[in-house]
Amino acid sequence: MKEHNYYVYILARERNSVFYTGVTNNLIRRVYEHKAELIKGFTQKYNVKMLVYYEHFEDIYAAISREKVIKKWKRKYKISIIEQRNPTWNDLYFEL
Repeated sequence: MKEHNYYVYILARERNSVFYTGVTNNLIRRVYEHKAELIKGFTQKYNVKMLVYYEHFEDIYAAISREKVIKKWKRKYKISIIEQRNPTWNDLYFEL
């Protein structure tokens, strides 16, 4: 049976700055598209390119559900989950 991979991710402009939360089936490709400004919209307008957080899922419905939950969170909760896994706010794209 084929394994499926889905990711919920958070991009930031810089530490404690503007956030973007999304879901994808190819994290490397999707973050590259944001970085290269191939996607018109929020991330391009606000220069949001730094991958600061991501979670892996094998079920697309679980990933979409998690994305919706994170999008509803207050800013302090988003900062908290980022800092638990990435306390120095490194761009995780370069570690993938």
